[in-house]
Amino acid sequence: MGTNDAWLSGLDEEIIEPDLPICDPHHHLWGHREGAIEPRYLLEELGADIDTGHNIVSTVFVEAKAMYRAHGPEPMKAVGEIEFVNGVAAMSASGLYGKTRVAAGIIGATDLDVGEPAGEVLDEMIAAAPDRFRGIRCSATWDPDPAVRQHRRAPEHRMMSEGHRAGVAELGKRGLIYEAWCFHTQIPELTDLARALPDVDIVLDHLGGPIGIGGAYEGRRDEIMEEWKRALADLAACSNVSVKLGGIFMEVNGFGWHQRPGPPTSDELAEAARPYFEYAIDRFGPDRAMFESNFPVEKISTGYKVLWNAFKKAARGYSPLEKAKLFRDTATRVYGIGV
Repeated sequence: MGTNDAWLSGLDEEIIEPDLPICDPHHHLWGHREGAIEPRYLLEELGADIDTGHNIVSTVFVEAKAMYRAHGPEPMKAVGEIEFVNGVAAMSASGLYGKTRVAAGIIGATDLDVGEPAGEVLDEMIAAAPDRFRGIRCSATWDPDPAVRQHRRAPEHRMMSEGHRAGVAELGKRGLIYEAWCFHTQIPELTDLARALPDVDIVLDHLGGPIGIGGAYEGRRDEIMEEWKRALADLAACSNVSVKLGGIFMEVNGFGWHQRPGPPTSDELAEAARPYFEYAIDRFGPDRAMFESNFPVEKISTGYKVLWNAFKKAARGYSPLEKAKLFRDTATRVYGIGV
């Protein structure tokens, strides 16, 4: 049970375009997470969200620091998460939990700052899920403003360090993805990394994290959007980078949906997010852009059914071929998921 299920239950919507095939390329799983909007989010809970009516054909799991090994060398403990999710994926592949191929792709976590030794952990992760492991997500979020929520505050300028880039190069040697979670102020650092390592496939999470709360950002949405646009356009010039369209309804983005008496409609969400989506799609193109749920984190603002309705409404101006790419084809190609 989610901690805000009662709040979300105050709104229901009819599914639009229920047959549109979707690969959800960003969700999490965990057994217990104190203080989370969903304290438990396993196959059953994800399945309940998926079963609300959209045609979710496959998903990609993105690391959540869940189910690490309790024993063994410290760097290898993160392999436990890959083993855990690969087991969930095997359960899903049985067909007993619905038609969706849950965690058909798996993105893990390891300390890339150590450089070349990270390769040993990557090899263990490949061995743990040879058919599904696709790469590593780096949490690089850092901001000097204490009001900006940073549940995993990274070292400043992480993506610029020589050690980190040596670790990213290990991904490239193995044909693995480097997935980046940063704030909009850090996009230029990711651009520098992408140019330095052009053979590494990179995915930018959550539209690059435009910040909307904190003393330096509150009430400056239009100005911040212009800063974000300049940084994103520069990044989009790197052909090895793709972008995820989502993750914009978290508390840090500053829309404040969770503070309202009732949840926002898909029309309200689409209207708020459309300028971000359209700009990112314009710069990256549908071949390098994909809608993501970021569930259950995004549940602080909306339910799964309403969220995907909002994405579909925001994408109404695109052709059927473009929509096929934005909702499924780009994600399945980037993450190597057969359809």
